[in-house]
Amino acid sequence: MNVFDAVRTKRAVRQFSDRPISEDDLIKILNAGRWSGSSKNIQPWHFVVLRQRERLIALSQCGQFAGHLAGATVGVALVTGDWRERWPVAFDLGRAAQNMMLVAHEMGIGSVMANIYEIEQARALLGLPPELMCYAAISFGYPADPAELQRPPRAGGKRPLADVVHWEHW
Repeated sequence: MNVFDAVRTKRAVRQFSDRPISEDDLIKILNAGRWSGSSKNIQPWHFVVLRQRERLIALSQCGQFAGHLAGATVGVALVTGDWRERWPVAFDLGRAAQNMMLVAHEMGIGSVMANIYEIEQARALLGLPPELMCYAAISFGYPADPAELQRPPRAGGKRPLADVVHWEHW
């Protein structure tokens, strides 16, 4: 799969099968995040990998729309310093997350982002030091319905290019 097709066909997967992700594939996914570019090469990330069901369920309770983490095969908590103090940190974490999700997609592994709103609850669950926080996580797993990876885009799901691109000026 080429990069353009991976970007074009990536779908949010929220229902996962029980099929395990191999250690080799998980390491590839994590390396894709680690190899992401970052502002001034700061690399402001740590990744906490969760595979125990009870820990995935607990993290899923830290975000209003994070329920999919409870059924994921693997959850990756994105950990950094306080991103609100320096906006490129959030951007860099997004780049790392997208790299991981695209590599997973190429391997037939589904994924979706979760926002973590209960930051103190997540900090305690993950055992983070006080200067670090988790405000996002990614669910990974083989889709319960493999057809989800091939699902065509929903009609009206993305704005037309002409609505988002401005040439030379607004």
